[in-house]
Amino acid sequence: MLLDQIADKWSVLILAALCDGPLRFNAVRRRLDGITQKALTQALRRLERNGIVERRVVTDAPIAVEYSISPLGRSLEEPFRVINAWTHRHLPEVEQARAAFDERRGA
Repeated sequence: MLLDQIADKWSVLILAALCDGPLRFNAVRRRLDGITQKALTQALRRLERNGIVERRVVTDAPIAVEYSISPLGRSLEEPFRVINAWTHRHLPEVEQARAAFDERRGA
């Protein structure tokens, strides 16, 4: 399912990292605390395959790969911004619901 591929944890964080402009692979990795090289590679490939991210080989020394958000990927900015605003606005309610659930379950 496409939603699984663009809205998972790493994909959202990758897109957030690329919002300000293109980044080389290692620069993306440094911005994402806890991601492994393998997980980053897989997520970038998924995003590229779906047309959300573009990959460009930089031939300057040293040769590197640079990633940027495609025009299609840019169309996700507004929905992600709305979801982010919703999470900030409703976090206290979510935390109350979690606490009530945990209390009922004896956690």
